Amino acid sequence: MAVDLAFSGGGVSSTDLDGPDGVRMTWNSWPRSKVEASKCVVPVAASVTPIRASPSLVVLPYAPLRCKPPCAAVLNPLARVDFTAKIWICPFCFSRNYFPPHYAGISETNVPGELYAQCTTVEYAPPPLDVAAPPPPPVFLFVLDTCLIEEELGYVKSAMRRAIDLLPDHALVGLITFGTQVHLHELGFADMSKIYVFRGTMEISKDQILEQLGLSVAGVRHGAVAGAPGYLKGPQANGLHRSTSVNRFLLPASDCEYTLNSLLDELQRNQWPVEAVNRDLRCTGVALSVAAGLLGACTSGTGARIIALVGGPCTVGPGLIVSNDLSEPFRSHKDLDKDAAPYFHKAVQFYDNLAKQLVSQGHVLDLFASALDQVGVAEMKVAVERTGGLVVLAESFGHPVFKDSFKRIFEDGEQSLGLSFNGTLEINCSKDIKIQGIIGPCTSIEKKGTLCADTIVGQGNTTSWKMCGLDRSTCLTVFFDISPSERSSQPGIPNPQLYIQFLTNYQNPEGQMRLRVTTITRAWVDGSNTEELVGGFDQETTAVILARYISLKMEMEEEFDASRWLDRSLIRLCSQFGNYRKDDPASFTLHPNFSILPQFMFNLRRSQFVQVYNNSPDETAYFRMLLNRESITNSVVMIQPSLLSYSFNSPPTPALLDVTSISADRILLLDAYFTVVIFHGMTIAQWRNMGYHNRLEHQVFAQLLQAPHDDAQLIITDRFPVPRLVICDQHGSQARFLLAKLNPSATYNSAAHEVVPGSDVILTDDVSLQVFCEHLQRLAVQS
Repeated sequence: MAVDLAFSGGGVSSTDLDGPDGVRMTWNSWPRSKVEASKCVVPVAASVTPIRASPSLVVLPYAPLRCKPPCAAVLNPLARVDFTAKIWICPFCFSRNYFPPHYAGISETNVPGELYAQCTTVEYAPPPLDVAAPPPPPVFLFVLDTCLIEEELGYVKSAMRRAIDLLPDHALVGLITFGTQVHLHELGFADMSKIYVFRGTMEISKDQILEQLGLSVAGVRHGAVAGAPGYLKGPQANGLHRSTSVNRFLLPASDCEYTLNSLLDELQRNQWPVEAVNRDLRCTGVALSVAAGLLGACTSGTGARIIALVGGPCTVGPGLIVSNDLSEPFRSHKDLDKDAAPYFHKAVQFYDNLAKQLVSQGHVLDLFASALDQVGVAEMKVAVERTGGLVVLAESFGHPVFKDSFKRIFEDGEQSLGLSFNGTLEINCSKDIKIQGIIGPCTSIEKKGTLCADTIVGQGNTTSWKMCGLDRSTCLTVFFDISPSERSSQPGIPNPQLYIQFLTNYQNPEGQMRLRVTTITRAWVDGSNTEELVGGFDQETTAVILARYISLKMEMEEEFDASRWLDRSLIRLCSQFGNYRKDDPASFTLHPNFSILPQFMFNLRRSQFVQVYNNSPDETAYFRMLLNRESITNSVVMIQPSLLSYSFNSPPTPALLDVTSISADRILLLDAYFTVVIFHGMTIAQWRNMGYHNRLEHQVFAQLLQAPHDDAQLIITDRFPVPRLVICDQHGSQARFLLAKLNPSATYNSAAHEVVPGSDVILTDDVSLQVFCEHLQRLAVQS
């Protein structure tokens, strides 16, 4: 079987495969009919990075020119233009549109920026309607867990102080601390520390929260008047209602830096007494409700983030995931499968309602969970993902995974994540294409229309989605359905091309509104033309989109067998597109565009996305959230890690992701996205322990030891969340981080002559890639 087994990084090349448009598709040539599409096995889907940073991006300082309603597509290089008549024809609805008077000077030699052939992606930055008014500042509302041991609380305080130093001076900051009760700190009351306390056992509505804080209309009427002690006098600025006093709680960072640092100095762990046989009473759900309610007093269009630092499970009030009795275990995957997790569905429903409130307000929930046990990420997933929030899961608030990731949110310059707010994505496409839905950090606005497909995948039944928070690396997966009709193309002319346009409206980190427009075209091909279909197949994108698709199905469908579904799909795909003689496995070969897909599927079947029983529900939810939002290149590394080998004999080279790559005189660097492992062979580890690298005559050995550390640091610096760095030796306990990812070509069942001297064996009954491919060959060629 012509399957290239020499894989390192999943076939990822160093070139920019996403291109300036940030769009990658499973099929770059599309079958014309639904029947032909079903024979392709792999769904027709696209991975889109809406506001991807690109050095070639053209920014136009004026408003876009749109097609007449209901189409409303934006003028783009794929539109046909009649310069003489000053008319452009929309490629989506074929309407004829006249250019407005200010385009009167256009000609074939003088075209506007949006018509340049290379400008398939442009960004519009029209001047604001009110030039004098400054853009609304971003809001950061910190929600801190105080049910922590003193050491962990110290780490939280230290991280908070660093964050406050890095915040822009004009950014608005608020602070909520919670344990058994919720404490909302009134930062604007300078005379003394003033706190509003909420009981942790009751579910509180947004209106009740605003009324208690004196921020509702009724609250103002009952004496909470601007000008009273503790209220800022004069007109309310900062993008907040003049009639309310929400900026008692949300102050510019420059004004409240001293107050916040004083509060952090005085902050103590939760004082509520806890018996030794009980967990802390922690009301995470009420704390997040209070945070969302407070931000509800901000004017619409204010970009705000709730940054929750949680150190344990919610054990009281709404969002409860486990009782406070330590004898009661956390829910496991087995419990969820058997419907034996009594609190799970109620907690998910609570966070689903919280997500709807945050989405309607346009605000983001970021979750930083640091604990040795579970904290409820699986339940909170819906609120974090629907609002486009960030999520980081670490063992401790003192661990570099948390500390370095938390710092990255507030950094600017090259290290900036480019955090943006209030995004909406609209999709226009040719009339014979329908949109099934999107998997990723967004929420359906339920803007129904003729482009909505009957089948729904993820967030569907709409052509418009809300992204409360997004950044330069945010990636969405759009699923399409091919549904041709008589009116699909111009009368009498079958259109050889299909067109799709992505319109992303968002508020950039500086608070300015931008519109990113990406217009792409692909060719239609007849199902009989297999060669063109195969030529346009992208196996990396396919592997990632299938991983996202089965992750969704595993969450939504009871008793869904992901491994079996992947196996059947791969066999059908190889039968359809492989070259072979019937019932002759030895004759089976695959086109280069398909050749790495079997090993992607092999690694996907063994990955944490499919084999969930080795992880907690929290870890699984965390892995899936990152899989759904990261780029194709990063997601491929999650499925099939990359492996580099360092030795005296050669420069760093990609190595087989196989146990045979282990050698006593080699160092291996494994990048599995969530973890980066530096693995020292037995001989290398012995030399290091004897201190050879400290001797002048062994400088080459010192350089060999240092090289993987330098490369690991490059990976860590460029990634969010920061991966865990594991440094281990052959036969050491932490070598399991490497061995778990390697192809088990040598196991405890292998004969002695099959094991490479100095290598290792893996204690598993899993089949190797070679056996997997042999079975695939045999099943694919069966008549």
